[in-house]
Amino acid sequence: MQCIQRQPKRTRSEELLHNEKSKKVTRLNVKLLGMEGDADLQFLLVGGDLLKVKSSSWKKTRFYKLQEDCQTMWHESKKIFKSTQTFSIEDISAVRAGRQSDGLRKNTEEPVEGRCFSIIFKGRRKNVDLMASSEEEAKQWVASLEKIMSNMGNVNRRQKTEHWIFNCMRKADKNSDAKLSQKELKDFLHQINIEVDDEYAEKLFQECDKSNSGHLAGEEIEHFYNLLTHRQEIDTIYGEYAKTTGFMSAENLLEFLIKEQREDATLADAHRLINKYELDDEVKEKQLMTQDGFLMYLHMPEGLVLNPTHKAVHQDMSQPLNHYFISSSHNTYLMEDQLKGPSNTEAYVRALLKGCRCVELDCWDGSDGEPVIYHGYTLTSKILFKDTIKAIKEYAFKTSDYPVILSLENHCSVEQQRVMAQHMSSILGSALLISPLGAQMPTHFPSPEELKGRFLVKGKRLTKLEACFGPEATAVDDGSFTEEEDDEKEEEEEEKKAKEGEKLKLAKELSDMVIYCKSVHFNGFQDAKDNLGFYEMSSFKERKAMTLAVESANSYIHHNVDKLSRIYPAGSRTDSSNYNPVPLWNAGCQLVTLNFQTSCNHMDVNQGRFLTNGKTGYILKPAYMRDRGSEFDPITLSRGSWQQHKTLHLMIISAQQLPKVNQKKTSIVDALVRVEIHGVPADTAEKETPYIENNGFNPMWNENFKFDVHVPELALVRFVVEDYDSFTDNDFVGQFTLPFTSLQMGYRHVPLLNKEGDPLPSSNLFVHIMIMDA
Repeated sequence: MQCIQRQPKRTRSEELLHNEKSKKVTRLNVKLLGMEGDADLQFLLVGGDLLKVKSSSWKKTRFYKLQEDCQTMWHESKKIFKSTQTFSIEDISAVRAGRQSDGLRKNTEEPVEGRCFSIIFKGRRKNVDLMASSEEEAKQWVASLEKIMSNMGNVNRRQKTEHWIFNCMRKADKNSDAKLSQKELKDFLHQINIEVDDEYAEKLFQECDKSNSGHLAGEEIEHFYNLLTHRQEIDTIYGEYAKTTGFMSAENLLEFLIKEQREDATLADAHRLINKYELDDEVKEKQLMTQDGFLMYLHMPEGLVLNPTHKAVHQDMSQPLNHYFISSSHNTYLMEDQLKGPSNTEAYVRALLKGCRCVELDCWDGSDGEPVIYHGYTLTSKILFKDTIKAIKEYAFKTSDYPVILSLENHCSVEQQRVMAQHMSSILGSALLISPLGAQMPTHFPSPEELKGRFLVKGKRLTKLEACFGPEATAVDDGSFTEEEDDEKEEEEEEKKAKEGEKLKLAKELSDMVIYCKSVHFNGFQDAKDNLGFYEMSSFKERKAMTLAVESANSYIHHNVDKLSRIYPAGSRTDSSNYNPVPLWNAGCQLVTLNFQTSCNHMDVNQGRFLTNGKTGYILKPAYMRDRGSEFDPITLSRGSWQQHKTLHLMIISAQQLPKVNQKKTSIVDALVRVEIHGVPADTAEKETPYIENNGFNPMWNENFKFDVHVPELALVRFVVEDYDSFTDNDFVGQFTLPFTSLQMGYRHVPLLNKEGDPLPSSNLFVHIMIMDA
């Protein structure tokens, strides 16, 4: 958190003047958020005392209030030497009422449940656990914070830009006189990521200082804002189609949609866009569109790079479960590395809210008869199994209604396995699948649609699935298994257990909960075809899986037509790093598990893969990966229906409002853009623009790229913005990844995401896309 330096004490007259200006600033920000007269906003602006909880012995009062920018929370301690800190509303992921966090469950008692709430941050920032003086006050804090978060989420990108620029101007106005001197103007340009020399700053200042007063005020600041946000590329595009007395008519807009955007649009569509996005009511009445309205359209879903129809569920969800790529997490309980990082139920919440549909539970015997979850034989902290199941139940279906697979890595005694089964049964209730669907032995997986809202357990099972339809005598073993049979164990663990000859017993109560995802050892594709049921699945270490995906890709694809495959990172990845999931998807593997807690380019690609289809966490595999007779091989790429050779013509035009990577005042982004294609080996490619020196606010490239894409259904496109550095590796600024088949053609904005996959407010690329048959 950023520490704020104390300002010198003001005189009474200065204080009154400052307060009056602060009220004016607050009114302007409230108006931008559309929350005039809102009681919840006023509650936050007034603020109040809350008890901050860090441990059972550390509970201290802090004063929290919303600052005048209406986007920053400020809090102060009650020490003799007071300290103040801030955090942005946009940094908050969620506000959770009650004792839902691990910290509050551990450090407070159940009777204060109603007075507790937690502020959950995006990224790796630690949560803040708080306690109000009453249940009513806690509800007020939660409701008020959720409302302002919702309102900020509803502000369009243009308004966010105005809000951001306005508040940067306010910060640059050091003496709070609502005027900008030439020095303050240059400081402001630094804040918004533009480096200009003194000569240019003076020229810009003189052009705006119409009153020759030596400072900018009122309309002069507005003129400066218009110069600053002017976009020459939009002028050119709009001017070409605005043929009706300087405005764009519905007919002009339709011509643009068909000719440039390559959309199958009608005149009714053009009228709809005008009515939806034109800002000037008088112009709208004449069914015309101003340049401001046109720019608004380009910033909205219809004008973005992602096909808006792909944001909702648009794929057939009635296919068998194994015909989908399934968003999957490894070591889901970890927040950081797998040697000494913290385990936390919050990690499950974050993964599930990102659309993850397969989570891992590494279960061990705990004290007081309660199983715990942690990374065995390491210093990672422990969480209770029952608390984990409660968190999963609460958040499993917030983002997606489709089934969640609970992948159990079971190290528990029979006694605690029974406790695990009891907790899952009592907490998950009827949502837990404990018998096959239908009255007869199934021959294939049910579909995601049939399994909506259900939990599936993946783990060892004592009997064949057929036992569900016959007598118990169909059991196939004595209820024990050796650790070396379990492909999910790390190599050193397997060797240790094998040497000791140790066997684990499996509780029947837990075994019976495994229905469609029975863990078995992999003994080759032919053995699996001849001897395994469709519901018997194997887990593969990344090295073994990568080898199979390269050397036996077509056999792997055939295997995955009938069965599920789960891939997991090598045990040597103690830093919780990730492998490249693309080659495994190319081989038809469904459960390609990644460490969701680790931000990297592979997680960006994973997020891009599951960005579409309503973020359900299920993406239907191409038809040639669901066909038992398929000859598709991503390595040799023989000809077939998968060969739909396309040429991607891409122009990187400009970027807007890139964030500073280095927050030092003198650091300005030297922006460059790299475009990557991820897919079959023949399609994998990348190209990058030159860097634009000292401009992160509105750099312009007009750089053209061309890519050949042979298998578009498996290809992903990743846009990456970096801060060029001639001495070290470039710094990451932002990125956006999406399926090739979800690209919209024409002039499109690309919204940028940060390292954690969250939107960067107001930051975009502006591109032109054309896809042609090769």
